Amino acid sequence: MQSWTEWPAREALAPVGVPQARRMISWAVRIVFGCMFLWGVLHQDMFRGWGYGALAAGVLLGVVAVWQYRLTTLGMRLWPSVGWLGVLGAVGVLAEAGGAHTAATGMWCVCGGIAIERLPLAYGFAVAAAAMGMYAATSTDSPAGTALTVGLVGLIGYTLRLDEEARGAGFRLLAQERAARSAEAESAALAERARIAREIHDVLAHSLSAQMVHLEAARLLIEGGGEREQVLERVAAARRMARSGLAETRQALSALRGEIAQVEDFLREVAAAEGAELEVTGEPRRVPAEAGLAVRRVAQEALTNVRKHAPGARVEMRFAYLEGEVELLVRDSGARRPVGGLAVSGAGYGLIGMRERAELLGGTLEAGPAGTDREGFVVRLRVPV
Repeated sequence: MQSWTEWPAREALAPVGVPQARRMISWAVRIVFGCMFLWGVLHQDMFRGWGYGALAAGVLLGVVAVWQYRLTTLGMRLWPSVGWLGVLGAVGVLAEAGGAHTAATGMWCVCGGIAIERLPLAYGFAVAAAAMGMYAATSTDSPAGTALTVGLVGLIGYTLRLDEEARGAGFRLLAQERAARSAEAESAALAERARIAREIHDVLAHSLSAQMVHLEAARLLIEGGGEREQVLERVAAARRMARSGLAETRQALSALRGEIAQVEDFLREVAAAEGAELEVTGEPRRVPAEAGLAVRRVAQEALTNVRKHAPGARVEMRFAYLEGEVELLVRDSGARRPVGGLAVSGAGYGLIGMRERAELLGGTLEAGPAGTDREGFVVRLRVPV
């Protein structure tokens, strides 16, 4: 509810958001009514000689007063606005004193209408009451006709006020919607950048971790007097991992654009490369890009951990299409030989990163020993699709 001493919204006072066509129509209507008003004045009020000059001066002063009133109300300056309405009312008084009753009535009606339209309601009604009071005091119409004229002026002024308030509210809502869309687009861009950064980070973390495994193995071979061929094999493996990391980075970016192959095909490839057993269950269906990337990264990280902590262990992988989600399970049979320094290579954030990735998608990740009845380590991922 608007306060009686509160100005209309600035968007209502200014022609903000008004289409050009509507502005042209509005000005055309004003010009037509102005011409009709002048015709009525000239037809009903008798002017002779200097009277026409006085009429022209009065009309010009009235137009200036109305224009300045619009500017002062746009700046929400109360007393200057009331002052210009006073000038308009005074022009009406002078016209009435000169015998131009029709001109005076027009000035007072315009004064009352625009006061209600643009001033705070308390001041607008007060100014309108003063202007229409002067009209009623000098009116030669019947009491019913005078009352009807006063009521119509008030109704027209208040209707224009409500119309402009509605337009201003609509423009504010449009501006808020545009700001919200802009903020949403910016948020989406930031989220996309974060997603790309996360994917590249995970790819590099996996690739570098795997390279560390091979380089650490090469270092141990050199320190233990291993054969040259074995050392070169480890170095070549690290080099292959570097190339693979670059390829996976490109694949990750392609996946974010929806250009990735099905995750099931990737799991078959990585299982064959690592010598793991893969079982796929459930009805195959397309997995969304982010869920597919999560499965890929968890599979890669789990297999890297097997190489680091349980080299030579037998690895079982199971990928299941479930109701509303997919599940990946990676289980190893435990280390067959001591791993030495390989187990401590890397930053130790693999499981944390996998769990965070799963939680971002609304899924879960469990990782821990296989159980009391068997050796090894189990990683289980579930993500909704």
